[in-house]
Amino acid sequence: MIRARAAVLLEPGLDPQLTDIELRDPVGDEVLVRIDAVGICHTDITMASFFSKTPMVFGHEGAGTVVAVGPQAQRRVGEQVVLTFASCGACGNCAQDRPAYCDASTNLNMRGGRRDETSALRLGGVPITGGFFGQSSFATHAIAGSRNAVPLPGGFDPALAAPLGCSVQTGVGAVVNVIGAAPSVAVFGAGAVGLSAVMGARIAGAATIIAVDPIAERRALAAELGATVTLDPTGTDAAAEIVNLTGGVAGAVDTTARPDVIASAVGVLAARGTLALVGLGAPTAELPVTLIMAKGLTVRGVVEGDSDPQVFIPQLAEYHRRGELPLDKLITSYPFDDFDRAWAAAKAGRAIKPVLLTGR
Repeated sequence: MIRARAAVLLEPGLDPQLTDIELRDPVGDEVLVRIDAVGICHTDITMASFFSKTPMVFGHEGAGTVVAVGPQAQRRVGEQVVLTFASCGACGNCAQDRPAYCDASTNLNMRGGRRDETSALRLGGVPITGGFFGQSSFATHAIAGSRNAVPLPGGFDPALAAPLGCSVQTGVGAVVNVIGAAPSVAVFGAGAVGLSAVMGARIAGAATIIAVDPIAERRALAAELGATVTLDPTGTDAAAEIVNLTGGVAGAVDTTARPDVIASAVGVLAARGTLALVGLGAPTAELPVTLIMAKGLTVRGVVEGDSDPQVFIPQLAEYHRRGELPLDKLITSYPFDDFDRAWAAAKAGRAIKPVLLTGR
């Protein structure tokens, strides 16, 4: 057993609280990672707001160093890794290098591990729920599997590495892996995922990149990161403006999960255009089916940027090395002991990508 400090959701509806926990040793292909940095994602906040299997540790954008390994682990002690979503490695989608659509994805990522002696986490000696996205990395140490621990080049700043595991690969991948090379892309919502999509559109070579967000500071940052046009949806009919400017865009990314925005995003597409849906929120939305059919449009759900993280995350690190992915522009760093302040900033939208640093 190893003692660790973690942000634990003690009761449904409350905010996680820092407390001491214990972790068992890694087994099988697991690795024990000393977490050096971990990002706060809105998926953490959304799930914590109604999750009932408490106590529970969230966190799914961990980055750090492997300090112990199970007997079948494919990682080595001392290796720097970024933690990402879990997948089974055995189903048809995993076999076709589509682990984001793993048949066991919901169980492995959203529901947390079993609360019995197989649990990696204990509070006061009692097993608690962990394994969120195969890691539960709101902690100074986390247990992950070899499949969702991705090696990074030595010396890569953990604070920059952490968001690669979810928000950055989701946004960049929605454009690079799904929409592809397109002359024009519109991004609805300029949070961490949306701004990553803006950078992805620039990497993919889009000449026109439109970012839509009601917050002026986020529109300004979108312009700095590559948006050629920014629009405030509260001050203008953004969809009409996009069509007026472009005649229709080849690709669009929705990060808001708002039904009205999704419908507007469909309406700005040119013939045979693609809308990538990446936002987690609204379970349903009304779509203009006649328009979709008449224009040959594609409305595509996209999970984790449609990526194979063992391939795509190192590619993202290379984009950063070449100066094409300025990750530092998204990040506000907080000491791990300031978890409460970072969590509040994430909930209120005051920080685009809060990243907690353990100081190790």
